[in-house]
Amino acid sequence: MLPHMIEGTARRIRGLFLCLGAGVVAGCAVSQQQEVALGASNAAQIDTLLPLIHDAAINNYINTLGNKLAKATDTRGLAWHFTVVDSKEVNAFAIPGGWIYINRGLIERAQNMSEVAGVLGHEIGHVTLRHSVQQMQQQQAVGGGEMLVCTLTKVCTGAVGGAVDVANSALFAKFSRTDEAEADAQAIPTTIKAGIDPHGTPDMFRILLEERQTNPSAVDAFFASHPLEEDRIQATTALIGQYPASKLQGLTKDTPEFQKFRKRLMALPPSPTPKAQ
Repeated sequence: MLPHMIEGTARRIRGLFLCLGAGVVAGCAVSQQQEVALGASNAAQIDTLLPLIHDAAINNYINTLGNKLAKATDTRGLAWHFTVVDSKEVNAFAIPGGWIYINRGLIERAQNMSEVAGVLGHEIGHVTLRHSVQQMQQQQAVGGGEMLVCTLTKVCTGAVGGAVDVANSALFAKFSRTDEAEADAQAIPTTIKAGIDPHGTPDMFRILLEERQTNPSAVDAFFASHPLEEDRIQATTALIGQYPASKLQGLTKDTPEFQKFRKRLMALPPSPTPKAQ
């Protein structure tokens, strides 16, 4: 990146921080330029803190699927980036400007393509609805990108561990139920527009709820940032039911390419042990 481009990005981020410092987050209009600059800055930090999958075939598949979904719903022309995190924990999260992260552990638990598409559609919804901007604004007030990683993934380092992590996980879970419902509602039409079976969304919820009963520690990170109860299964199923049967016919539930992608992912060496909190 050229020096003048770096300075321009820095100015946009500083402008956003000044807005935060003024204590007017709710009324502070964040431009798309600021959103993308903030997302890029935090993505760079997240990329140094999390173990990421660098396999070209895996990255190509997740970006192809993710961009197919994003193009079906994005009206702002964002440049989207989809990354698989090399973690056995179940989780996925979005940061402003079009950066989506999905854990290997979540993909490995999915049985078909539509279930992963539902998760990606949900996270894309957080970006298009600008939930991720609001969340990042709050996170910046308590420590920036590293605090975001700590809260969303439970990978905590340095000064952002312990009681701070627990407190902020509770804080953001408390505010996220409405946003989660809105992102769920966005995922259904997004998958349908992309030609994918929307039943993957409630089906993935069922898989995660079942795992919470048998192996709760594996899904702790997901439930900390994505409050999930049985009513979300009912709500998304009801949303799908509002579409005429003709609209749902012929939609894709699974593909050989997805199964090849998942098999390749599962054949990789075991995920690294998470850093201690």
